[in-house]
Amino acid sequence: MSKFIPEFAALKTPSGKPANLTVTQVLTHTSGLGEAKGPKADEAHTLADMVPIWLATPMQFEPGTQWKYCQSGINTAARIVEVISGMTFDAFLQKRLFEPLGMSNTTFYPTDAQWAQVATGYAKNKETGKLEAVPPRGDFGKRGRPPQGNGGLYSCAKDYTRFCRMLINGGTLDGKRILSPEAVKTLSSVHTGDLPCGFFQRAEFGNHGANYGWGIGACVLKEPHAGLAEMLSAGTFGHGGAWATQAWIDPKKDVIYVLIVQRANFPNSDASPVREAFQKAAAKALAK
Repeated sequence: MSKFIPEFAALKTPSGKPANLTVTQVLTHTSGLGEAKGPKADEAHTLADMVPIWLATPMQFEPGTQWKYCQSGINTAARIVEVISGMTFDAFLQKRLFEPLGMSNTTFYPTDAQWAQVATGYAKNKETGKLEAVPPRGDFGKRGRPPQGNGGLYSCAKDYTRFCRMLINGGTLDGKRILSPEAVKTLSSVHTGDLPCGFFQRAEFGNHGANYGWGIGACVLKEPHAGLAEMLSAGTFGHGGAWATQAWIDPKKDVIYVLIVQRANFPNSDASPVREAFQKAAAKALAK
């Protein structure tokens, strides 16, 4: 990390040792970085503005000793992209991913015409159980806010599917090479060893932490389990997101699952009954 962001050289672990964080630890959520929250983070205009906030936040654990999803880590990786490319994160993605893939409705900063097409989000009222419309996130979608790696990218099912098709094709789509085969293999391979990973570790979600590992920014299914993973092959990789978005790529079966739900308050979108019902219905339809 300090090779690209020199300030990280001074970062200390909870035991007082030099952190010596690697880019792989950051992208596999094993870095132990603290989460940068609060007024200073809300006032940041660029990813560079976030660097001192990340470093001022105490680390959560010794690097490499456990897995814990870290928003600051993903944003730090986005800043590294800026340092290496000399471009802002949004401009880099636009040039290297969105334009070549024809993802015309994918952006951090929607136009007025795109805002008019943004789906209304809903949350369940805890008292009545009814779904109620909720306003868009105020910290996303506006110029002057950082193009964050952990969230804030607006897209649609068609665009997201094109991105997934590129990955399942080994880095190409419509004859265009976007990623090298080696890059796709690195992205979708487990880099966390035997560490329990993912969002199924608690008893209420089946204690399936050992079934998952983490690739470069993506979850990897090591061993299928009953329920949400029973229709997936070992080696399936993907990611959940805000508003219950899910995208999972099964290279062995040559299947892509993309689910976009406009719900704001799923407690665990990876383990949601909506995702399970969708994947089971899709697998049943494909079997025909």
